[in-house]
Amino acid sequence: MVYRRFAIARCVGDSLGGATMPDQVTVTTNTSWFSRIGSAFAGVIVGIVMIFACVWGLAWNEGNAVKVARGLTEGAGVVVSVEPSPIVASNDQALVHVVGAVAVTAPIADPEFGVTATGVRLDRQVEMYQWQEESKSETRTKLGGGEETVTTYTYSRVWSGSAIDSSGFQSPAGHENPEMTIEGTTVFAEDATLGDFQLDETVLSQMDGAQALSLGAEQAEAIQSAAGQGRTLTVAQNRIYLGENPQVPAIGDTRVSYQVTPAAETSVVARQNGDGFLPYRARNGSEFLLVASGDVPAADMFQGAQDANDLIAWLIRIAGIVFLMVGFGLILAPFGVLADVLPLAGTIVRMGTGLIGFVLGLTVGTITIALAWLAFRPITTAIILAVGGGIAFAVWRLGRGRAKKKLAAEVAAAPAA
Repeated sequence: MVYRRFAIARCVGDSLGGATMPDQVTVTTNTSWFSRIGSAFAGVIVGIVMIFACVWGLAWNEGNAVKVARGLTEGAGVVVSVEPSPIVASNDQALVHVVGAVAVTAPIADPEFGVTATGVRLDRQVEMYQWQEESKSETRTKLGGGEETVTTYTYSRVWSGSAIDSSGFQSPAGHENPEMTIEGTTVFAEDATLGDFQLDETVLSQMDGAQALSLGAEQAEAIQSAAGQGRTLTVAQNRIYLGENPQVPAIGDTRVSYQVTPAAETSVVARQNGDGFLPYRARNGSEFLLVASGDVPAADMFQGAQDANDLIAWLIRIAGIVFLMVGFGLILAPFGVLADVLPLAGTIVRMGTGLIGFVLGLTVGTITIALAWLAFRPITTAIILAVGGGIAFAVWRLGRGRAKKKLAAEVAAAPAA
């Protein structure tokens, strides 16, 4: 059985300069020992599923990392450096490396507010003033295996770039968030070129160098006209503010800012397709299209892509091993709950099961990665094993030789009988 007790909500409504003291609601939950046992055994199923998913994910990650690496290696061996103008028809469908200055002829515009800029990409960033719920829990195990959890829910007003669903709050009354009617978006230039090549979103989305777009009071009239006269808005501090008072925001107020990516010198590695670019597809099925700011040699772009591939592989390895530890922890959790009849015993058991879960997760994760390496990189694995075995054998022989010399010296130094 689970029992809940609500404390008196403490709300402070004083406001100073738009900052509001947070509201707090405290909930005390009492869970019986039998309920905890049931939840713990249900968690075993989740833990088993998590372990199988992590093993599959780790194996897939190794295979995918090898696939991407081999595709990039293939590309580095066949790429051809070409001039941005004129386009050489004989290179059509070939992997090319092109460096040049990106150019645009017309400004890009946000149709929602009429904001215009000169560049290859215009990013609209939207934030809405909303209620946010945060929780902090303290749990105490009671004699007999029951558990008491005291959770404090804190409500504060924040600017958020995504909609916060207030219907799931512990105390939604008085903390309702309106619908977020304006969202962020990206507008791309339709006339961007690199020499005689036409650039589409595939390339423009990877270009760096975004800068904050300055919005002045002189643009307020055009913005108000595009937004509609029914909206109350203010243009200040490089933002469009929709609300009555920017200095004292109210729930539902929205602010909009922009970033523009200017046209600049850019390097592209891609498959030439007529007067445009498409991702290159290697023989093993991996695809890539590389973009870098400035004049970057093809070799450096491929090395950067290889480094990024290695980093992603390592991040997935670490995450997979951590989730394996969590999965084994869920499987072993019932032992701690069963021992919680005496709280001290439960604490000791959980320390032990936590250590076991850590060791099992690390061991299973490492073995999975090793077997995946053996499956996807047999030659590399064989070389590593051979080198490691050779070093181990050399160390063993060296140690054995020294032992024999030491034994011989001791025998020679011993007095004759």
